[in-house]
Amino acid sequence: MALRPKYITFDCYGTLIYFEMAPAARRAYADRLPEADRMEAFVREFSAYRLDEVLGAWKPYRDVIESALRRSCGKLGIEYRDSDLEYIYGDIPNWGPHPDVVEPLKRVAEEFPLVILSNSMVDLIPHAVKALQAPFHAVYTAEEAQAYKPRMQAFEFMFDSLGCNPEDVLHCSSSFRYDLLTAYDMGVKMKAFVNRGHEPLNAYYEVNEIPDISGLPGLLGL
Repeated sequence: MALRPKYITFDCYGTLIYFEMAPAARRAYADRLPEADRMEAFVREFSAYRLDEVLGAWKPYRDVIESALRRSCGKLGIEYRDSDLEYIYGDIPNWGPHPDVVEPLKRVAEEFPLVILSNSMVDLIPHAVKALQAPFHAVYTAEEAQAYKPRMQAFEFMFDSLGCNPEDVLHCSSSFRYDLLTAYDMGVKMKAFVNRGHEPLNAYYEVNEIPDISGLPGLLGL
């Protein structure tokens, strides 16, 4: 049976935009981590610390990245440089969409209002929205919500801003950790797991699995 939400809400980076944090980190630390196993360990630590950094009180995403880099460097005994932060954070506006995203989004936007809820900043998100080329009804950031996903406050800000309830949206994300676990706990009944391969499917959380955004029109009967 086709899903008929009032709004389709999306995670942005990772789900729609190719999330290039790990490639940027590999470039920045190539001179200090020539061994492949040490580089991969650093990338794993950097990812884990970023998640830990967004679980507390809101702070600018630049500070999230800086703290995660410093903690990763400290754990692995690597020199931290301010230039690392400048390079990695400065790369974010250059990231573009996955190749499967733009045309399906445009098609779906003809029938449903599209919304972004992103762990981003007000000055960063327009670069991503422009690259996606589709019309969005609303775009919300962690900066506006004063909370990052997976915190419920971020989702509450979106629902309050839209004037809707959790059961009114289809929430689409490639991440259980950041999006779909919280969406489940908040009562979002319609969920799409965009399986980009960076997290495994967990069917317990009642998601509709699609391989990429090209599968979204099918969920909606389009």
